[in-house]
Amino acid sequence: MKKLEVSGIENGTVIDHIPARKVFAVVKVLKLGKSDDQVFLGANLTSKRQGSKGIIKVANKILSDEETDKLALVAPEATVNIIKNFDVVEKRKIKLPDMMRGVAVCINPKCITNNNPVVTKMHVIKQKPIEVRCHYCEHVMEEDDIRVQ
Repeated sequence: MKKLEVSGIENGTVIDHIPARKVFAVVKVLKLGKSDDQVFLGANLTSKRQGSKGIIKVANKILSDEETDKLALVAPEATVNIIKNFDVVEKRKIKLPDMMRGVAVCINPKCITNNNPVVTKMHVIKQKPIEVRCHYCEHVMEEDDIRVQ
């Protein structure tokens, strides 16, 4: 079998172990389509651990805490590797925090966050499958209902 190799990045972030079907959702929530830096996407790659997976390499970008929270909502199984001088200097296992501010949208149309300029707050009820509760209206959302800002 012929293998293709993708060159490493000198500095930036590698998001690995993304469920194959979630690669483009990650691109969307992290707004990587608007990046001026080099972005590599790999989808449906063979993985011993997952069967198939996705990987995203972003040159010259380190994910902020807010971006990591967004990533955790979309692909909680993913890992984040920080690269400096072509070496992995930090490996992060993604975990949802107990409370997220300004990350997800409440799907309750009557919620104050949808009718006034209020920053959303979501309490994480369950990690697997993901379940969150709006701080203001207490509406509970499951993984498929969650919309990332």
